[in-house]
Amino acid sequence: MNLCVIPARGGSKRIPRKNIRAFCGKPMIAWSIEVALASGCFDQVIVSTDDAEIADVARQWGAAVPFMRPAELADDFAGTTPVVAHAVRWHQDYGKELIAVCCLYATAPFVDPEDIKDGLKSLEQTPADRFVFTATPYASPIQRALRLDPASGEAKMWQPEQFSNRSQDLEPAYHDAGQFYWGRPQAWLQSGNLFEGSKPLLMPRWRVQDIDTQDDWIRAEHLCEVLSKIS
Repeated sequence: MNLCVIPARGGSKRIPRKNIRAFCGKPMIAWSIEVALASGCFDQVIVSTDDAEIADVARQWGAAVPFMRPAELADDFAGTTPVVAHAVRWHQDYGKELIAVCCLYATAPFVDPEDIKDGLKSLEQTPADRFVFTATPYASPIQRALRLDPASGEAKMWQPEQFSNRSQDLEPAYHDAGQFYWGRPQAWLQSGNLFEGSKPLLMPRWRVQDIDTQDDWIRAEHLCEVLSKIS
């Protein structure tokens, strides 16, 4: 079976209750549940949470909550890979034969069902110990990045030797889009480097928005409103 795991713990600090906070007309997590179901890629869509209210909302929008996440995987330091690995082991312990497992973040309202389908197709051509994940280009060349001297506050280039090079001549760089990650069960259980050697599914920058702060949330709502008018 193909499994979708949506991690959604209850203890968000920077945006309290962000996983079930109303976002453009419905709970934030509902966007991820709906796109997972609409993709047709999954035999089951589950939410891994430690929070009873999140569990209730998840069920209302069509996801299953077959277990409550243990406390040791629900604090501020719990990583994504151990959370998904826990879900993989839980299903295997109950005799479920897993083929592919997708971790879809609860705060990814701009994912399209076709993205998830494309990710699964790419996984089929990927080694068993590797992943497929969403990525997007940096808006500016990282070779021309600046840092601030902690003592003087003055700007310094990370790579001053790149000052005279034209932006268009520099190698493009990409970053994790923080939307979803496809992998086979054994890949999730090995707890290695998720990105090294894995295959990125490139997303346009305008459809990628981390939602970690209130400013992120406001920007994402504005984008959602614009997209709803042109769709």
